[in-house]
Amino acid sequence: MISNYLKTTLRHLWRNRLLTALNVWASPIAWWAMNKWLEDFAYRIDIEWWMFVLAGAVAVVIALLTVSGQAIRAAVANPVDSLRDE
Repeated sequence: MISNYLKTTLRHLWRNRLLTALNVWASPIAWWAMNKWLEDFAYRIDIEWWMFVLAGAVAVVIALLTVSGQAIRAAVANPVDSLRDE
């Protein structure tokens, strides 16, 4: 039981680090592409760095909520019910 919990926790941390690393990698590419696309408009906005930080933070929060919800649902569920279905 404890080893399963530790494996789940380690996987959860790895997913968050992977999500953060991918966001750091993709942000400069997205900034460049959006600036190139917005150059053609007469009325345009400037893309600031905090917009990418906010988008990354929202993605991490969504991932945390999703994984936490699944973990809570699995912890509360009766194991007999899942064994009965298999």
